[in-house]
Amino acid sequence: MSFDYGTRRIGIAVTDPLQIIATGLDTVHPNQVVEYLKKYLQTEQVKLFVVGEPKQMDNSPSQSAGHVKGFVNLLKKTFPEIPVEMLDERFTSKMASAAIAQSGMNKKARQSKGLVDTISAVILLQSWMEKNG
Repeated sequence: MSFDYGTRRIGIAVTDPLQIIATGLDTVHPNQVVEYLKKYLQTEQVKLFVVGEPKQMDNSPSQSAGHVKGFVNLLKKTFPEIPVEMLDERFTSKMASAAIAQSGMNKKARQSKGLVDTISAVILLQSWMEKNG
């Protein structure tokens, strides 16, 4: 399961048990993510959390790095049995926006910020799977 963390929305993606393809799951508000995950984990098995690590072009942490670190700590504290890995998320939002633009969706659907967050989480998880496959 991967997360594209934002202070307003968290994009979430999951993969199948064979880790063949990443799929967008949902977008949730940060205040609701723990309850969302508790409910999800009642019916689904998750082996790993992958969280996008925000970095500047020079590889230094971005402004949102502190928020992401807090989110990672929350995951580790609330779900200690599930390991957490960070993965560089540079360009995922741009790649997500480009993928949406090329998808043929109508203008209103393309402008959904939640969709960008979810697709960013998919790209993040797909990248992790390619790197670790």
